[in-house]
Amino acid sequence: MGLDFTVVPGYVPVLLLGMAWTVAITIGAGLLSFFGGIVFAVIALYGHWIIRLPFRLFAWLFMGTPLLLQLFLIYFGLIEIGIDLPAFVAGVIGLGLHFAVYNSELIQASILAVDKGQYEGARTLGLSRGQTLRRVVIPQAVRAVIPPMGNNMIALLKDSALVSVIGVMELTLAAQQAISRTYRPFEFYLAAAACYYIVNLCLEAGLRRLERRIAATR
Repeated sequence: MGLDFTVVPGYVPVLLLGMAWTVAITIGAGLLSFFGGIVFAVIALYGHWIIRLPFRLFAWLFMGTPLLLQLFLIYFGLIEIGIDLPAFVAGVIGLGLHFAVYNSELIQASILAVDKGQYEGARTLGLSRGQTLRRVVIPQAVRAVIPPMGNNMIALLKDSALVSVIGVMELTLAAQQAISRTYRPFEFYLAAAACYYIVNLCLEAGLRRLERRIAATR
């Protein structure tokens, strides 16, 4: 049986819907990973040991176990304790927390790299510890780690395909459904790959533009 790409146009709406869900998952999980990474970094560096200890265990679990297992635990495991999350929400939380831990490591290193004189100067001017972190230290640290965090965003986009295993109708699952009806795996997986590539190009362009704007404000 030869290749037949004429079957693909009939399923373009299905693929576009899956592509839209992939973008939504990436944006939601990306925002969670960004702000979660900042919170985790502050806890790891400045939190009381009673808070830091559980966080270190949490970070160790998320860095030492597969993302797929984490998605299963959040979607299927939480039901056992009465928390029934929709598949989309579970996917966003799983991806977001997974990459928030990695972003936290980047932000911690960047915070420690900020000149201590700026911290001390802000405290001398009367800013509290929290105000100094929010207004002086964290903004500088975040600007410095945008490029490596951008790489994590691209990795997040690719890993978003894993949420298909918990039933989220993203791009990979949309392609699989088209394949189940047409028995044309190569054609639809190639079409899905092209869609991922388009989204990836748009994401890279957006990140480059953000990096240029940050560089211009320094």
